Amino acid sequence: MKFPFFKKKNNENNPKPKKSKLREWIDAIVFAVVVATFLRWLLLEAYTIPTPSMEGSLMTGDFLFVSKLHYGARTPKTPLQVPLTHQKIWFTELPSYLDWIQLPQYRLPHFSHVKNGDVVVFNYPGFEDKQRRYPVDLRTNYIKRCIAVGGDTILIKNAQVFVNGKPFKNHEKVQYTYSVQVKDEIPEETIKELGLFTAEDGENPDIEYFPSQNRYIGYLNEKTVEVLKKLPQVVKVEMLVMPEGKKEESAMIILNDRGRGEVVAGESVYPVFPHSPKFNWNRDNFGPLWIPKKGATIPINENTLALYGSTIAEFEGYDKKQIEITEKQLLIDKKPVENYTFKQDYYFMMGDNRHNSLDSRYWGFVPADHVVGKALFIWMSWESRAKWFKKIRWGRLFNGID
Repeated sequence: MKFPFFKKKNNENNPKPKKSKLREWIDAIVFAVVVATFLRWLLLEAYTIPTPSMEGSLMTGDFLFVSKLHYGARTPKTPLQVPLTHQKIWFTELPSYLDWIQLPQYRLPHFSHVKNGDVVVFNYPGFEDKQRRYPVDLRTNYIKRCIAVGGDTILIKNAQVFVNGKPFKNHEKVQYTYSVQVKDEIPEETIKELGLFTAEDGENPDIEYFPSQNRYIGYLNEKTVEVLKKLPQVVKVEMLVMPEGKKEESAMIILNDRGRGEVVAGESVYPVFPHSPKFNWNRDNFGPLWIPKKGATIPINENTLALYGSTIAEFEGYDKKQIEITEKQLLIDKKPVENYTFKQDYYFMMGDNRHNSLDSRYWGFVPADHVVGKALFIWMSWESRAKWFKKIRWGRLFNGID
């Protein structure tokens, strides 16, 4: 007896059914998403500059690529996430992840370390939302320049940054707030030739004229200042520097329950890090401050707790039940600690637009496990305040970032 279902199938007589066009499209999209997710995690990630905190080295509207290879990609901490999203699903307020599973995080092999002067993308170490504390790998991406690494000591004196007692070499386009005293208003054409935008061009003007005071106030770099000084309308140009000991009052920062700076609508009594009356620092006169280094040990006393207590509580891997900090004591598992050894490196980050940047001067150190990657090059740059074809900053396309 012959059983037809035991017969070997003839592929020629029974060809495999062809995929429908819809199935081909779905397969192609799934493959593209998988490849893009892998590349974004391991190699490169696209990033947009949303604020002026790095101007004029990086401009609002710059689109750039960030290398994950330089410092080593991080293994995922939050695996239950919609691919190619960050905190929320596109065009909605719905979370793009579930935090039911939180994995230990490791950094893959790398060929470079974060160095002084690097432009670094990292996850914001402060509190963004009182209702939700995002996992480390999903916190908002910030971009700043690394000024000091673990083991360095930073000091800012009259706006000049010193690292380990030596002046830090500023990028040539670092900006500060300047007052430009004039006899007459500077022609609009001259302002435009300097690459500056006024309030008439839209939000976030680079420079603003105050007729009653006969002066301009603007965020300017040294090269632009030198040109302004030579204009016939200009009487005097001076940087606006906060004097030593003067309390800064304009930062929108309050303290969370662990003593960390939190950007919210409000104002702290001591808005500048470390948010303590022991250290009345401001944006232009800050420090000296030692940056924590992995393996380094500090004594525990009132001063070190004021400077490093919140960092130990927040980023050294303890939960709220394990650690308690008083004005004079650090308790871990209810036992007093006389000396503390740091478990990871930390960094001090600042924006190149020094008087228009919320950075480590306000919210403190950036832990090593928050570092995302190194900014490589600009692939597109868009000036929203310009008109028509001038919106694309052609001269910035494919520029490297230094």
